[in-house]
Amino acid sequence: MEQIFYQSSLPRSGSTLLQNILAQNPDIYATPTSGMLELIFAARGNYTDSPEFKAQDADLMRTGFQAFCKEGMDAYYNAITDKKYVVDKSRGWGIHYDFLQFVRGEQPKIICMVRDLRDVFASMENNYRKNPDKADSILNWSTMQGTTVPKRIDIWAQGAPVGMAIERLSEVYRLGIDKNMLFVRFEDLCLYPENTMLKIYKYLDIPAFEHDFDNIEQVTKEDDEIYGSFGDHIIRKKLEPVASRAKTLLGKDVTDWIWNNYQWFFDKFRYTK
Repeated sequence: MEQIFYQSSLPRSGSTLLQNILAQNPDIYATPTSGMLELIFAARGNYTDSPEFKAQDADLMRTGFQAFCKEGMDAYYNAITDKKYVVDKSRGWGIHYDFLQFVRGEQPKIICMVRDLRDVFASMENNYRKNPDKADSILNWSTMQGTTVPKRIDIWAQGAPVGMAIERLSEVYRLGIDKNMLFVRFEDLCLYPENTMLKIYKYLDIPAFEHDFDNIEQVTKEDDEIYGSFGDHIIRKKLEPVASRAKTLLGKDVTDWIWNNYQWFFDKFRYTK
């Protein structure tokens, strides 16, 4: 394994799709949702709080901890793949850019998929409606929680995964981390796949590959039961434009609310009303 790249995308924005397109390249190991960040993040907690580390020379411990994380990441992927490149997918990489840069000792390359937020929320609502036979924790009639579309949008906007991802993205721009990342609109990937993939390869600075967008095999495997009704990681085999269902699923009043409350996002990524 020569290099690890990262994908830190919005939920419901085509991140799984992109991983499986990249996986067509025989030189790339593209992960499902990865736990790598959680491994080194947990190690940071122990390194920070354990008295055994506090009692020793701080500079020496810092050097050792950095090597532990870096070599651990390399060893992990060298043990599970012999491919030249890894694309590790986790929503947290972008906001933890400085920590990742410290661990790797280099400027990491992070791809972030984005999508019209009205369609992100609509996708969440669509998944909510898919399983009427099962109780969902977002809905509680006794407390009147999540009982309407606007209420469910409020819940998703204030928590994980959507609200947290949007807040992290806004902070990425506030801190200037965005200058080192590549942002890819889901809509552009669907409409202009060849040009979009060339842009990705140019950013990663590795040889381009000719992809088959009509026959995308799903190689990333995830047990969606673990993530609940919103953990839909199944992709379509053929890449083609996806029509917006936001107004149909959410209603004009809700889509207008999303537009008005996230104007910075729509301006930044050139979405129109």
